[in-house]
Amino acid sequence: MTNFIPIFPLATVIYPGEQLNLHIFEPRYKQLIKECIETKKPFGIPSVIDEKISEMGTLVQVMELSKEYDDGKLDIKTKGLQVFRILELINELPDKLYSGAIVNYPENDEKGNRALMQGIVKGIKELHKLLKIEKKLAKPDNELWSYDVAHHAGMSLTEEYELLELLHELQRQEYLKRHLKKVLPLLAEMEMLKEKVKLNGHFKNLSGLK
Repeated sequence: MTNFIPIFPLATVIYPGEQLNLHIFEPRYKQLIKECIETKKPFGIPSVIDEKISEMGTLVQVMELSKEYDDGKLDIKTKGLQVFRILELINELPDKLYSGAIVNYPENDEKGNRALMQGIVKGIKELHKLLKIEKKLAKPDNELWSYDVAHHAGMSLTEEYELLELLHELQRQEYLKRHLKKVLPLLAEMEMLKEKVKLNGHFKNLSGLK
C-alpha cells in the first residue's frame, strides 16, 4: 500500500509498539499534531541521521493529549504502529507549515526464535548489571521481541536505525546477538580494570613464590 503521510523527522528511532512521549513546541509541528488529533490520523517519524532524513521510519498514532499550554505547546503520548519506507519527500504543502512524504509499508515478518530471544534478554540484563543501571522492560521476559528491547541494548543511533531496516524478526535477533557479543566482553574488561585501579595504593596481601 502506498499513501501520503505528514512527517515529523527526529534524530531518534521509533519501533512498532513503542510508546513515546513528545513535547511539541515548533509551530509547524504544533499544526501537524493538532490536525492529527482532530482527524485521528497517524503521522510518520523518519529518523534523522547526520542531519539527513533517512529512508525508513515508523508510523505513529497520538494516543493522548497530556497537556496543552497557553502558548500552544503540547505534551502528547504516541505509539509506534508500523515501519514505512519513503518513496518521495514533499517539502512544501499548500497551507501547511510541515512537510510530508509518499510512503509504502514493506512486509515485516515478526516470527522469531524464542530460545534466541531468551539469550538476548539475558545478555541485556548482564549489560545493565555491568553498567550498574536498572531498567525495567515493558513486558514479561517470555513476551519480549526485538523491538521491545532494542533501546535497552546500548546501541548507537546508527545501529538502532540499521535494526529498523531489518524486516525479519530473526534478522533483528541475530543483529542484537552480534551486538551484545561484541560489547559485553569489552564492558567486563573495563569493569576488571576499574577494580584494579581501585586497588592501586592499597595494602595488598600477595603470596610469594614457594
